[in-house]
Amino acid sequence: MTPHDLLAATARSWGITLSAAQLDQFERYAAELIRWNQHTNLTTIVEPQAIVVRHFLDSLALAQAWAAEPPSSLADIGTGAGFPGLPLKLLWPQLRLLLVESVGKKTEFLQHTVETLALSDVEISTARAEELGQQPRYREQFAAVTARAVAPLNVLAEYCLPLCEVGGLFVAPKSADGPHEAAAARDALERLGGQLVAIHPVQLPGVEERTLVVVRKVQNTPQQYPRRVGIPAKRPL
Repeated sequence: MTPHDLLAATARSWGITLSAAQLDQFERYAAELIRWNQHTNLTTIVEPQAIVVRHFLDSLALAQAWAAEPPSSLADIGTGAGFPGLPLKLLWPQLRLLLVESVGKKTEFLQHTVETLALSDVEISTARAEELGQQPRYREQFAAVTARAVAPLNVLAEYCLPLCEVGGLFVAPKSADGPHEAAAARDALERLGGQLVAIHPVQLPGVEERTLVVVRKVQNTPQQYPRRVGIPAKRPL
């Protein structure tokens, strides 16, 4: 099965129908990722089929957190080469997207990709989540916030929940150990205004089982969070 067919078929099995135009966008995204990775360290995953499974499908799996309708806006923290935010933008073109990445070379790639794919309503910020979470322009302004492979859940929560609006969702892709991380982070989630609502299993083709930890923002995050840059990781809640 070609990477193109694998992407379409697996997404379809999840109830996601990708149009020919969307599949073309994913192909161009993969091609640019491979090309840029020759001179900029974006990812260790560069084989086309692996990109489909471990980047594109791993990102699209987040869609199951929204059973009724997709969110209107999403902030992706520590997005790297754009995952999971850009694949979700390709799935939901109307999504208002903020991509946050502290490494300038990676945000250069993100800007290039957004322009290449002719995407609108995408903001790219070369910054740290701790900084953005204290800025009124971003604080509690997003219906959804996510971060993939950035930190343990109790640390991620301090990066993400301050950006999430009350009633919105913080969705964290995790390994099969997601339930254990969620249990360990319960006090931190509550302190930051979140409430654990679901843990979804995710099965990617040929990959060990993963999970999605879904947290609803039920009250405003106390103003002292997030703490200064580096403190959440050094002194986790």
